[in-house]
Amino acid sequence: MNLLPKTATEFGTTDYWNNFFKKRGKKAFEWYGEYPELCGQLHKSIKTKDEILMVGCGNSKLGLDLYDVGYRQITNIDISQVVIKQMQEANKHERPEMLWYHMDATAMNFSDEKYSVVLDKGTLDALFTDTDEGTLQTVAKYFGEIARVLRVGGRYVCISLLQEHILNELVRYFPSNEFVLRISRCAEAEQKTAENNSDGTSMPVFVVVATKFKKLPMKVYELCLAGDQVQRVQSSQEIVLSVVAAQKAAMVCNGLARSSIAGMNEISLDLHKPGEETARYTIHVLDHKPVRGNGKYAAFIVPQGRETEWLFSTPQGRQKLLSSAGHDRLAIVSLHRGQNYVSWDAVKDELAESVKSLAPSGLHGHIPYLSLGSEVGKRETIFRGRSEMSGEYIVEEILGNDNKVLRRLIFLNNQFVIQSEAAIKLVRRKGKAKDNPKKVIDAGYLACQHHLYMTVGVQLANELRGPSNRVMVVGLGGGGLCTFMHQCLRPINLVAVEIDPEMLTVATSYFGLTLDDRLRVEISDGIEYLANCVETSQRFQSILFDVDSKDPTLGMSCPPQSFVDRKVLQNVRTLLGSEGIFILNLVCRDDSLRTKVFAEIKQVFKYVLSYKLEEDVNEIFYCTDNDALDSAEKWQNAMKSSAEQINSLARKNKLSRDDLVELDEFVEALKI
Repeated sequence: MNLLPKTATEFGTTDYWNNFFKKRGKKAFEWYGEYPELCGQLHKSIKTKDEILMVGCGNSKLGLDLYDVGYRQITNIDISQVVIKQMQEANKHERPEMLWYHMDATAMNFSDEKYSVVLDKGTLDALFTDTDEGTLQTVAKYFGEIARVLRVGGRYVCISLLQEHILNELVRYFPSNEFVLRISRCAEAEQKTAENNSDGTSMPVFVVVATKFKKLPMKVYELCLAGDQVQRVQSSQEIVLSVVAAQKAAMVCNGLARSSIAGMNEISLDLHKPGEETARYTIHVLDHKPVRGNGKYAAFIVPQGRETEWLFSTPQGRQKLLSSAGHDRLAIVSLHRGQNYVSWDAVKDELAESVKSLAPSGLHGHIPYLSLGSEVGKRETIFRGRSEMSGEYIVEEILGNDNKVLRRLIFLNNQFVIQSEAAIKLVRRKGKAKDNPKKVIDAGYLACQHHLYMTVGVQLANELRGPSNRVMVVGLGGGGLCTFMHQCLRPINLVAVEIDPEMLTVATSYFGLTLDDRLRVEISDGIEYLANCVETSQRFQSILFDVDSKDPTLGMSCPPQSFVDRKVLQNVRTLLGSEGIFILNLVCRDDSLRTKVFAEIKQVFKYVLSYKLEEDVNEIFYCTDNDALDSAEKWQNAMKSSAEQINSLARKNKLSRDDLVELDEFVEALKI
């Protein structure tokens, strides 16, 4: 027996509902949960002394349950005469004070301001099936009748799934007609529905409360989508966006309950506290095909300070974590900056419902929580600033592996990417108390491994004795590359070109960059600076591009595409002459774009060598016209010699006790 309508518009017809209730008989039909799940929300807006009008009552048990717990003044109306007769007969002895009328809610014959509450459970959804002109007119009549029969201070309480067209009309009509509008989410009703459904799915259920006033000085919108905290928002648009976001998140959760996303992209969700715009957690959900012996589902909490590591911050790393975790589905949780996390147990408790909502259907028992330990980690913000070019940023310190303190520069618009990182050494100061050591930047610590291989290229240019001992680095960041080269390669003279003056302040104040007669910084646009150097006939031993793009969506996040334009590359070649070396840090996830960049380089330089860092997206290009490197064998021998020199110089200058470059692996990975 099919009790579902053939089309959505049938929901609004009298014939449909008469037929529905005849087929269903005396069995109650509950659209959006029952009294036990809804009472927590309803009791906030409906008191036992209220005179309640239940519109479109059907054979729902909600009114009956309200009566049984002490609400005696309840009037029920429905467009179906069949169901009204059924309910009158069924309740005349047990609930003699309840009133039942066959009546159309869009044309009621009650007097004005008769009721203190109009209760609607799914009736608005049944009426408002589409946005056709006739439907809109019906809804306008319905809202007009509600406003008419409600007293001042009365409440229209509507339980709805809030399809977007319904939501838009609610936020348009009621605040414009002197009603305070509040929308709350009823998590209990959703949970009950999910438990009753074989696939574990449910849709968000909302309780709308529109309170009537004589005159309001302004439109009032309120929202409560989690917990009990009610948030007053400034516009109807904020309500719409918040509700739609909750509905989309529910669709994602329903999809994850029904099926696996193995072989597909991961799914990401941001979790917010009610009333807060900034995210508190980010969850990445990944699946792979079921493996015998694996657990079905687990959550992995990334400790603070570790979220920027390759294993947690990249899709490739998270896939590797999934493979090693021993579960078919993994929810990887990252903790955001600017938030306070009390303890491991507090984080687990706070995440419990969200993590559960992402579980596959049929999951029984507790959900295991995995991590690198039982601590949430620590982060300390030591400076917060703003760049006119890159937005807000912070300098923070975290406790990394082996209890090493790391200092990081993070742009908050991309807070899972480390812009610069330095290691801190604690140095005891003469004449000072032992428990008050000074923090000093460790110049030998290279957070970005590509900086090491760029330095090898500079050493090669140094050995080839090019036209000058001058080295240009385009892109300063926190100054880590310049600091390392300044300490390791003593004969060179460095000029760093940085477009953002704020970065110079950060590098010198927090990352140990020291300016002297061998190292200076020019605040300038890199492309313009190169052109000016050509005009003034300057020469350089090597030129390095280590500059980020401000638009990584283009598929190449380093450098900006304008930096590999033919004219720019020709200017670089002019400054290097026939002996210098151009060193490019390329971060490109688009193979066709990489091919295009490589073709441009080959049009300008005779000889090109590349080195791809393992597990990183960085690829270093070494480019020159120097005929001393006119064969693969010469390239490899020269690079090996330069790498050996870097290892030796790093030890000599007390930057490292161990070899920094693994020679055999490095030489084997070089591509001519």
